[in-house]
Amino acid sequence: MSNYHIKHLEEYYQVYRKSVRNPEGFWEEIAEEHFIWRKKWDNVLEWDFSKPEVKWFQGAQLNITENCIDRHLPTRRNKTAILFEPNDPKEEALHITYGQLFEKVCKMANVLKANGVKKGDRVCIYLPMIPELTYAVLACARIGAIHSVVFAGFSSNALATRINDSDCKMVITSDGSFRGSKSIDLKGIVDKALEDCPGVNTVLVAKRTKSDIEMVEGRDKWLAPLMAEASADCDAETMNAEDPLFILYTSGSTGKPKGMVHTCGGYMVYTAYTFKNIFQYREEDVYWCTADIGWITGHSYIVYGPLANGATSIMFEGVPSYPDFGRFWEVVEKHKVNQFYTAPTAIRALAKENLDYLEKYDLSSLKVLGSVGEPINEEAWHWYNNNVGKKKSPIVDTWWQTETGGIMISPIPYVTPTTPTFATLPFIGIQPALMDEEGKEIKGNQVEGRLCIKFPWPSIARTIWGNHERYRDTYFSAYKDMYFTGDGANRDAVGYYRITGRVDDVIIVSGHNLGTAPIEDAINEHQAVAESAIVGFPHDVKGNALYGYVILKETGESRDRDNVRNEINQQITELIGPIAKLDKIQFVSGLPKTRSGKIMRRILRKIASNDTSNLGDTSTLLNPEIVKEIMDNVL
Repeated sequence: MSNYHIKHLEEYYQVYRKSVRNPEGFWEEIAEEHFIWRKKWDNVLEWDFSKPEVKWFQGAQLNITENCIDRHLPTRRNKTAILFEPNDPKEEALHITYGQLFEKVCKMANVLKANGVKKGDRVCIYLPMIPELTYAVLACARIGAIHSVVFAGFSSNALATRINDSDCKMVITSDGSFRGSKSIDLKGIVDKALEDCPGVNTVLVAKRTKSDIEMVEGRDKWLAPLMAEASADCDAETMNAEDPLFILYTSGSTGKPKGMVHTCGGYMVYTAYTFKNIFQYREEDVYWCTADIGWITGHSYIVYGPLANGATSIMFEGVPSYPDFGRFWEVVEKHKVNQFYTAPTAIRALAKENLDYLEKYDLSSLKVLGSVGEPINEEAWHWYNNNVGKKKSPIVDTWWQTETGGIMISPIPYVTPTTPTFATLPFIGIQPALMDEEGKEIKGNQVEGRLCIKFPWPSIARTIWGNHERYRDTYFSAYKDMYFTGDGANRDAVGYYRITGRVDDVIIVSGHNLGTAPIEDAINEHQAVAESAIVGFPHDVKGNALYGYVILKETGESRDRDNVRNEINQQITELIGPIAKLDKIQFVSGLPKTRSGKIMRRILRKIASNDTSNLGDTSTLLNPEIVKEIMDNVL
């Protein structure tokens, strides 16, 4: 098992050096020894960041579901693969073994085929965190259909945009979903979305809330009876390593969301290898990532990474605050969780509550704690370390992106000494570079710059669906022969990396990347609004919250301001989803602009954050007087 499980710091450095000196040889060895392939590759890697083009394990053939399920059956048939923990703790948890997962995935795959889904077709999955979501994802992969999971908190408008962008022919949803004490009408959201989606001819509906819903004849079908009748045997489609596995949308700083395309071979190898090391997973461990499968974290570290390693992965339907703030810790005790991976937002929210919620549960099973979605602040890090990990479970503060497919910079627990707020060292095979604004690499330590990656890794996204030019412009045009992450970072005296946040107009709120442009577009559609600008400001729980500066039309000036605020947020909820609502809305008579008409968001960010000590030179603005007016009325 060479290099597959790193156990001490010296070994990390040794393996890391090998991985960057001879990347092809390194990844070939990992791929060959730890996965099953139907046909071996002709070529390990071909790449050119100027095009950009990246191909790993070219010519190889495989099916990722054989690596995630079939190969475990001889030795792990009765081992729990997915442990479903429902929203309501009174409802029994469901242990789905590898044997049962095989049957359910095959049945679902046969249902898809019977409804006309073929290799290469796109299937949109809009489901809550219930087992059918995992079955649907893996069933698509088994027959070579490309899954596009849309987080079931997005609005009908956002859903329709994603369905149409990738031309999905089928949607898989449920009657509704439970979220804490609420239930949400998912089917109603899908029906509204499909008014604008002519390409969808079938909707499969899982039963979850048992609510009354409309079923459109000829289009909508209940999933359960179809699954019951389907055969529990389905041969896995032969896929090329570079065939698309899935599309996952991420917010852009401009315009519509970007459908990142991940492929079968490299994504499998990288997610499996990172999972094994960054969580130090051992055979009998119970691993829990609290994310939703609607995000990349769920794809890589609830489904594909864990299952490729034969792990037991918890799938949690609920929220951290229901029925009370002890819910996470109750689950840890109940299932004797060994690795726990969550977001700083959740940690900050729980840290505000009484410690009694935590202290009544036995957390001694925990061996590794993880953090994902945004950099974790020092206060939250210490609370997590002291109270949850009892200073015995190392925290892996993982930095990565939808576009990277897997974790890129992170400590390896019990291997890398940790420092609060630092993601520490690049993972095996990852070659980061800090760049200055002139496009030169900043060498040495104790420096700060823009974070780029100078060599491809196996799970890098290959393109943006239907728009390769946008892929090139977004990630490869800023720095020659580099992948630009959009993040700033600094490197300390020992070479540890700390992510300092986005350098573009994307704001991370509760771990979700929200582009400012789509939110501004939604606000500007309100009949009373003339123009708007959105910035982020620090928030105790969410990390960042959204602050809106809004110019009203004359017709809006006479209206009740609170009503307009509510209507703006309602409009954002309808067009994007509740995650993009504004915490503060300030009505202004103008926005600070350069003479070329560009809004100076830097100034607006400082005002929203109550940091007006150094606004820089505002005299060159087209309307410098507006800055004082905004400052005088800041919320």
